Amino acid sequence: MNITLQNTDPVNATITIAVSKEDYQTKVEKALNDIRKNIVIDGFRKGNAPKSRIQSMYGKSVLVDEINTLVSEKLYEYIQENNLEVLGEPLPSQKEQAPLDFDNQQDFEFSFDLALAPKMDVQFTKADKLPYYTIIISDDMVEKQIESDKTNYGKHIPVDSVEVKDIVNGTLVEQDGNITNDSAVLMPAYIKNETEQAKFIGAKVGDGITFNLYTAYEGNEVELASFLKIKKEDVNAHQGDFTFTINEITRYKEAELGQELYDILYEPGTVTSEDDLKAKIKETYAKQLAPESDYKFFIDAKKALEDKAKDIQFPDEFLKRWLIASDSKRTPESVEEEYPKIIADLKFHFIKEQIIKEHDLKITNEDVEQKAVALARSQFNRYGMRNVTDQLFEHYVQEMLKTEETVRNLANQTMEAKLIDVFKTQVTLQPQEVTLEEFEKLFETQKQE
Repeated sequence: MNITLQNTDPVNATITIAVSKEDYQTKVEKALNDIRKNIVIDGFRKGNAPKSRIQSMYGKSVLVDEINTLVSEKLYEYIQENNLEVLGEPLPSQKEQAPLDFDNQQDFEFSFDLALAPKMDVQFTKADKLPYYTIIISDDMVEKQIESDKTNYGKHIPVDSVEVKDIVNGTLVEQDGNITNDSAVLMPAYIKNETEQAKFIGAKVGDGITFNLYTAYEGNEVELASFLKIKKEDVNAHQGDFTFTINEITRYKEAELGQELYDILYEPGTVTSEDDLKAKIKETYAKQLAPESDYKFFIDAKKALEDKAKDIQFPDEFLKRWLIASDSKRTPESVEEEYPKIIADLKFHFIKEQIIKEHDLKITNEDVEQKAVALARSQFNRYGMRNVTDQLFEHYVQEMLKTEETVRNLANQTMEAKLIDVFKTQVTLQPQEVTLEEFEKLFETQKQE
């Protein structure tokens, strides 16, 4: 067997594999003998069919299978042994492959087109200037967070008379029917009919309010069925008046600024004044928004590196052909549309691999776990859960790490963070402070480009 490599240009090559009879004959004979041992043909005992009969029935298909298997093995062995960095998969050569006649030939030549990865030497220098956006944490952001915390950690307190947003507990009795609900709960704000709603405003504990429930909720079967604890189809039979006797009225009162709230929001004793609270909120915001700044920087760095690689030659014709061959859903038209982005991603992939190799960047299990902890902390903070117990927090992190896809995403994010650190040392950073609104508009502008 003879294998040769011919480079058409720096990124295209053809491998030719010459196969002679002695390369495959032993394998073919063994395969035919195995068939003969196990097959049953009418008129012959198992394993005793004439070799000529087996040859006529299976010879060509076995020959084709064994040669294809041999050629495939030798093709990939050659690629590995010669450290060829191949894009996609080898494809039968469109120009070099001669017709094959398995009925009459004994020696064969197989030609495959290869796409070779281009040589990449793209990197940053201090001459490259990139903006690094830091989001300004405004007083308005701080005040909104304080209001949110006050709302989230408020409580329901008993009151004497009903206002529209209060929760009213009581006993509901149908006047001309047999429905009684001793634990009825309603909120006047959810009553759709203004006349019926008004009957509750100003009412006190012990008052009995006569109202039309069906009218109050405008005949909404789902709401009425839930309220009366009956089936939806039975709702229309209860359009008369009801009496609601008030047992309790509660009103939601937002939390007040003070030590009790501070100790709920943060580790007890770390915040003792409103100024401390505002400082903590700014500190929390800064930690939450830093990854956003890094992500924008990473996008800008990626684009800058891709621009540096814009003149690097890729085997475009081969790659388009391979993309169509590897996915039956793709068409020449869809590939033409997708190709610019595919090439941009491919360029950055090679640049990234080059940087990872040069800087010996690695991802450890500890890196992934730390990333999971940081992500979990950020998620809890986003929902105002700043004093989660260690046990609950650890359980949440471990659940994250059980999912293979999550671990893979965490590993990718970790490597991205390491690349960002490298990029920051290579370029000249141009710090810019922007508002949150201005920062979000940067992404909108980028999408339009």
